[in-house]
Amino acid sequence: MKQLPNIFTLLNLICGCIAIVYTLQNGISIQYTADNGQFINIPEKIWMASLFIGIAAVVDFLDGFVARLFNASSEMGKQLDSLADVVSFGVAPSMIIYQFLRISFAQTEGGIDVSTVWLLPAFIIAAAGAYRLARFNIDTSQQYGFKGVPIPAAGLLIASFPLILWNTDNETITGLLQNKWFLYAVIIVVSTLMVSKLPLMALKFKDVTIKNNLPKYLLILFAIAAAIFMHWLAVPIVFIAYIILSLAFKNKTT
Repeated sequence: MKQLPNIFTLLNLICGCIAIVYTLQNGISIQYTADNGQFINIPEKIWMASLFIGIAAVVDFLDGFVARLFNASSEMGKQLDSLADVVSFGVAPSMIIYQFLRISFAQTEGGIDVSTVWLLPAFIIAAAGAYRLARFNIDTSQQYGFKGVPIPAAGLLIASFPLILWNTDNETITGLLQNKWFLYAVIIVVSTLMVSKLPLMALKFKDVTIKNNLPKYLLILFAIAAAIFMHWLAVPIVFIAYIILSLAFKNKTT
């Protein structure tokens, strides 16, 4: 039973690896119409990466739950969890941003052969996530509150992009997700939030009272409402709400 939490953690890592495979196999290409028009062909395999990052997040929650249930927490499990999180919520989302940058550049003449130099900033997210996890592992004060955005939250935010892109007809939203400057801004903002020391809430409960958990209950209610009315677009909206509520109730996030 002591190894059961580690098995869940390794499943988290495997899901992250599968997400990377689906991201790399999306086959972006330029195709031409009969009248010599040009359009980008993007097979929808990349959204499977989002699915497996989501599964990784569920498994990541379960490994901690199982460890507490069987009193099987260990230092090895803690380090293994961080290694898995780097893959599933750092490297895999970085690959999604990498491909979205390719999509953005592919809309310009000759952009399908864009220099890798313009795509490499995508991996800043993975680097920031690794730094965030290393700092978390040596800080014992983040049990009921975080310093900086946790890497699973950042990873899920980016994982929502393919699902939003392929499930909305809003041209403003699709335009943003295929705009390189917006994507570079996402890289900077998300990476900065991860390495920052902003006091943010952890969804762990010392008790169930409204007084001690008001921002958490508000976030949960908001997330449910957003999911019902905004579907996949709810993910970035809830991400923003998470930061706002954490800062507004910062005395209750630790």
